[in-house]
Amino acid sequence: MTVSTGRVVGAWRGAALRVEGHWMWYRRYWRSNLYSTGLQPLFFLAAMGLGFGSQVQPGEATGGLSYLHYVAPALLVSASLMLAVGESTYPVLSGFKWQKDYLAATATPISPGQVLGGHLLWVALRLTLAGAVYAVMALLLGAWLNAGAVLVVVVGVATGLACAAPVCAFAASTYDEGTRFATLFRFVVMPMTLFAGTFFPIEQIPMALRWLAWISPLWHGTELSRGVTLGTLDLLPGLGHAAFLVVLFGAGFVFARHYFYKRLVV
Repeated sequence: MTVSTGRVVGAWRGAALRVEGHWMWYRRYWRSNLYSTGLQPLFFLAAMGLGFGSQVQPGEATGGLSYLHYVAPALLVSASLMLAVGESTYPVLSGFKWQKDYLAATATPISPGQVLGGHLLWVALRLTLAGAVYAVMALLLGAWLNAGAVLVVVVGVATGLACAAPVCAFAASTYDEGTRFATLFRFVVMPMTLFAGTFFPIEQIPMALRWLAWISPLWHGTELSRGVTLGTLDLLPGLGHAAFLVVLFGAGFVFARHYFYKRLVV
């Protein structure tokens, strides 16, 4: 596959065209994605925040707050991460291997970098929509203490993108998926969801294993989300959490761009 020369499409314009293509597909099949677009984390919130949470007494672990208020922001971030990873595994590999729409796109004046940029912009839009749906429904359940819920949606998008970029690199470097994606979900995504502070403070994890939570983007996103809604976020820790997500996204984007060009330019 060779990339067309003499490009006339600007960087943002090319990425926007890819987003438009994703939207054309999504508006036809949005009902099949309704579960992941806000409903899945909402069901978790009802089960854990209202169901199981009704048996959890406010205490030191939850900052003296109800379990519903404690778990609501974390579930939004966790759902954003899972949605971002899901959108950046099989759909990305499909663009190279099965549907091959990436090859079709780069036969036009759209570059591999713009294909990647369009994908990440689309993921950001999906995360924003899903986060907004969840935030509104959680408001009806009384899960928010203040307007910081708006910032939780932003944190969810940032956390999702910080994971989507390196996963795009992983998918773009995959030729025979085999068990690679299953291994990613089983041994990376699920442990992060369970042991990165979503349902309980990581202080309850043995110190010898706590570093696994510290290097998890979900923990950093969860700390930010709780901080902006519960009012417990200090400036320096907040900057540290944000910097971790930015660096992870930047590194992932660099590697993803490299593999997109390697695979689409011959």
